[in-house]
Amino acid sequence: MISLRKLHPLIVSCLLAAVCTWASAQSAKPNVIILATGGTIAGAGASASNSATYTAAKVPVEKLIAGLPELGNVANVKGEQVFQIASENMTNEHLMTLGKRVSALVKQADVDGIVITHGTDTLEETAYFLNLVIRTNKPVVLVASMRPSTALSADGALNLLNAVTVAASKDAAGKGVLVAMNDEIQSGRDVSKNVNIKTEAFKSQWGALGMTVEGVNYWFRAPIKRHTQQSEFNIDEMSALASVEIVYSYANVPRVAFDAVSKTGIQAIVHGGPGNGSVADRIVPVLKDIRAQGVQVIRSSRVPDGFVLRNAEQPDDKYDWVVAHDLRPQKARILAAVALTKTNSSKELQRIFWEY
Repeated sequence: MISLRKLHPLIVSCLLAAVCTWASAQSAKPNVIILATGGTIAGAGASASNSATYTAAKVPVEKLIAGLPELGNVANVKGEQVFQIASENMTNEHLMTLGKRVSALVKQADVDGIVITHGTDTLEETAYFLNLVIRTNKPVVLVASMRPSTALSADGALNLLNAVTVAASKDAAGKGVLVAMNDEIQSGRDVSKNVNIKTEAFKSQWGALGMTVEGVNYWFRAPIKRHTQQSEFNIDEMSALASVEIVYSYANVPRVAFDAVSKTGIQAIVHGGPGNGSVADRIVPVLKDIRAQGVQVIRSSRVPDGFVLRNAEQPDDKYDWVVAHDLRPQKARILAAVALTKTNSSKELQRIFWEY
């Protein structure tokens, strides 16, 4: 090792100045934590031609970060492996663990934003859950990919870079939990996976909040429903989610599934009905019986767009049922599972569905 004393004073001065400039540049960058949970973005296929056939949750977060040096131009990035699973395996317990870790990190002064890598299958549920229970204005951004990193035209790298860009941006603060996919910035409340093959898989009937193009965020709208800092729910005050199940309805649907689910000790059942949350005549009596047992009945729709109107199709006031507004069954389950940790009043539950 060369001693600085043996170098010309001018050289020493230049070296010290360079080090100080580098240190100053690093300290000026936002600090973003990437919490990895697995999914396709951490997947690998047998060959570059395998874009839909692969094994999810194979690549650790350190390798994801190391393979994308451009992240260092945006923020000081650190990674943490929370889970390494395909997202169809997510449970309520996983949601609680992840939520509590996010809540702890956003309280740190040296953390400016959070990125969560996730599988696409249940990303919308995790995003909505965090949108409800994380009390922060700091950006929390979920990201995923439809193709593994080993595939031709893999989408994960740019998605991850865009997610870090959003999480590191002051202009993303206060907009709730976000999803960065396919150049778009979506609301975690509104977005859903609409396609299971194409890279533009995630859409919202109300439209994207904005886009990230070449490292710049462009915003077009803001979320109106209550979220994060304005939420009445707090992950730090929760120990478990309420038990809520979904039963889908269809032509010729029997009552057997409703009867079976109602006997499992659930606190609410989400009826995923056709159209405006329609309920077949033969299913109305069983849902009335379920409500009489103290279980909340929530009418949702399996239709991708639109929203369920209260007292249309069914007399919700008369039966003391709740309507899910514009939430699809899987998101209605999340909201009910969170809300029922604080109240079992159907009136309060309906208010919550209107506001969140």
